[in-house]
Amino acid sequence: MQNHDDDTCTEQSPPQPPLRIGVVEDHESVVLGLSTLLADQADLLLVASAPTVDELLAITSDLDLAILDLRLRDGSSPTGNVQRLSAAGIGVLVFTGGEDSYLVRLAAAAGVLGVVRKSEPNDVVVQAIRGAAAGDSVITTDWATAVDSDPDLSIVGLSPQQLRVLELYASGETTNRVARLTGLAAPTVTEYLGRIRTKYAEAGRPAPTKTELYKRAVEDGHLPIPRSSHQR
Repeated sequence: MQNHDDDTCTEQSPPQPPLRIGVVEDHESVVLGLSTLLADQADLLLVASAPTVDELLAITSDLDLAILDLRLRDGSSPTGNVQRLSAAGIGVLVFTGGEDSYLVRLAAAAGVLGVVRKSEPNDVVVQAIRGAAAGDSVITTDWATAVDSDPDLSIVGLSPQQLRVLELYASGETTNRVARLTGLAAPTVTEYLGRIRTKYAEAGRPAPTKTELYKRAVEDGHLPIPRSSHQR
């Protein structure tokens, strides 16, 4: 009688396909650097690069993320570039020298997932790309500073209690923990969070997720701007 004990194996989930990355950059050295940087990352695949957004989309729109330089030789606007990529269902991570805060503000207002300087260490850049490709917001000092200095940013009026709830929840506390710290009932905290999200949505600055609430709290000065990795 054949013994099947040795044939028994646990089922494993099939490996996930790598996240697909595109680059909009008109400096070949930067594209080469990104290609080299991502070559060792099994979960990230650089599939296309082009000097303009239109040329990238002509190659493929099957991308999880577009890495976008703000200052391109075709003179295109960051706002228009981000909007075209977003309309194609592609998230955008700005990769910039950071020399023009106005362009960074335009991109931030258009809805990018984050802003990363080209001078950041390789591991910081890879981490930012991985997070943005997965659809997560990438909170950096450059992004926060840009939106903090935007004179057109719509300020949302919150009551002192709502502000306290926002500060605690957006900084990482759970709903139950916020309730204990504020002396409110947990359902009341949930109600407050709903009202806060409604106010931001009405101001044209929606915050449906906890990460987005954190971004809004930083933008409005309720939470400190995150420290750069070089400051740690």
